[in-house]
Amino acid sequence: MEAKLYPLKFKPILKDKIWGGPKLRDVLGKNASDKAGESWEISGFEGDISVAENGFLAGNSLQELAEIYMGDLLGDSIYERFGMEFPLLIKFIDATDILSVQVHPGDALAKERHSSYGKTEMRYIVESDKGQLIVGFNQEMEKEKYLQHTKGGSLKEVLNYETVAPGDIYFMPAGRVHAIGAGVLLAEIQQTSDLTYRIYDWDRTDEQGKGRELHTDLALDAIDFSFHKQYKTPYQALLNSTVNAVDSPYFTTSVIHLDQPVEKDFNMIDSFVIYMCMEGTAGITYGKGEIETIKKGETILIPAELKSLALIPTEASTLLEVYLK
Repeated sequence: MEAKLYPLKFKPILKDKIWGGPKLRDVLGKNASDKAGESWEISGFEGDISVAENGFLAGNSLQELAEIYMGDLLGDSIYERFGMEFPLLIKFIDATDILSVQVHPGDALAKERHSSYGKTEMRYIVESDKGQLIVGFNQEMEKEKYLQHTKGGSLKEVLNYETVAPGDIYFMPAGRVHAIGAGVLLAEIQQTSDLTYRIYDWDRTDEQGKGRELHTDLALDAIDFSFHKQYKTPYQALLNSTVNAVDSPYFTTSVIHLDQPVEKDFNMIDSFVIYMCMEGTAGITYGKGEIETIKKGETILIPAELKSLALIPTEASTLLEVYLK
């Protein structure tokens, strides 16, 4: 059957933040302000539903497209599991100041408390000005010890600080304490959820001397206190190969560095596929020779019914490839 659908681009949903900066505009080419902290590239989150901006479906929301095309867009198994609620939220984030330390609940706790999905995520570093991520703890931890540090004002001393570089990947399962540091531009792939428990905000106060609300009690049951010797996700960067980096129940992410065409066959995948361009420019050829271009800072959704395509770089390029199993 001839494909009805085509690679879809969506209008970025830009969000100014007190910690945001100019890199979404200056580095990634977004029509953004000097304080843009987030660009929601593909979102099915209520109140922030992405709208297609290319081809004959331009102007239709992601939810409308899911309602019309169902499994042809999402994959039959994905549509059966999630219906019209798109399961992933895809972002770029620019931090010029450190964010609060926070944790996200997992599916079970999120469902019980908020009738929501949990929030497992991953981060790919696009640029770093000697920036850091906070990921987990730097020592063995347990609930009582954590509470002592929280009450004693010494929590920052037991957090794990990682200086990051372009190409680094960090998988963040729900429950892992984390924060984005100043000077970091990254891509974020996560479950469709905005549940965040803030546990520390660097003692910052507003003009009235008030700090932001902390969710100390709520966070306690959500935190995974496990200590890990390594938090960075290892993967081998290979040229013109699809290298799997994250394989989780929530999403699978691979890294593709390419300087020559790479053929893709998705016949074994019953899912949409998302490409995010971290560097360079590439053409995506599909169908009867049609082509869509993706460049640094852009994101594109490949409908599930498109089972074969080719990635053709016009310069050395790096793409993230994301799908569900």
